[in-house]
Amino acid sequence: MERRTLGNTDLLATPIGLGLAALGRPGYINLGHADDLDQNYEIAAMQSHAYQVLDIAWENGVRYFDAARSYGRAESFLGAWLADRRIKPSQVSVGSKWGYRYTADWQVQVEEDGAHEIKEHSMAMFQLQMLESRAFLGDYLNLYQIHSATLESKVLENEELLAELAGLQARGILVGLTVSGEKQAQVIERALEIEVDGQRLFSSVQATWNLLERSTTDILRAAHQAGVGVIIKEALANGRLTSRNQAADFAEKRARLERMASEQGTTIDALALAAALQQPFVDVVLSGAARVEHLESNLQALHVVWDDEMDEESADLVEDPQMYWQFRSQMAWN
Repeated sequence: MERRTLGNTDLLATPIGLGLAALGRPGYINLGHADDLDQNYEIAAMQSHAYQVLDIAWENGVRYFDAARSYGRAESFLGAWLADRRIKPSQVSVGSKWGYRYTADWQVQVEEDGAHEIKEHSMAMFQLQMLESRAFLGDYLNLYQIHSATLESKVLENEELLAELAGLQARGILVGLTVSGEKQAQVIERALEIEVDGQRLFSSVQATWNLLERSTTDILRAAHQAGVGVIIKEALANGRLTSRNQAADFAEKRARLERMASEQGTTIDALALAAALQQPFVDVVLSGAARVEHLESNLQALHVVWDDEMDEESADLVEDPQMYWQFRSQMAWN
């Protein structure tokens, strides 16, 4: 798999990266997540499982890996795997995120009034989680991202914190942000305006873009044109753009996707990933696979042709962003 720079930075990445949101903790919202882990949540078993997926990713040329402090033991698993396989920092690119604290205590379900992760975009949280991430990832850490930056959290208005992030970038670790929710575009637009000492602060943005949610298209194109690296997450809409989505109200859309995939001799997931991969503003698309066979299926996207005719045929799959994010917020942790 070719390596290319992330935006105008010197950081090399690959068109498909592997995100560890579903590999580092027992509970996640992806459809069928419990089956992915064989309902075996012993730490040693999950670490071994993660290693199997990471090994296949590496063997197939994946060289960008994405974790977060709130992904349970994702950083721990990734850092230990990199060291165990004697992979040199120069051979791989690793991004992680700060701003959410993992609170599920290694449980699939939390108490009714509890949460799996809690957001805090404070200076204290950044300083603490930066130390934790470096402890697990060491010199492998290339990119540190604000996790799900929002206008409401005021993180993009905290000048003291922004200066601290600029200092991190000056020390050789790129600074980025990830966004979620129906205001993704507005947050990215604001982030692109931020400069510290006359230099744009954010080197990358990670956003949701998929066949159901394309509201970030214009702003991601603008970010790309400005030299900012663009990483796509949730290209499979947490499993909704896979064969696992058997919802009756999605049947018509699923049938169309199956037909389009069949014409390409591929699977729905590979088709959906190809749609993201071949957007001209995209540098990296994350696979969130938690099983070897799913990762192997995802990687077939590299060989799928997505053209203007297919783009037009799939245009009416798009959902209203408010409806899309409302549906996502109601997906069950499993």
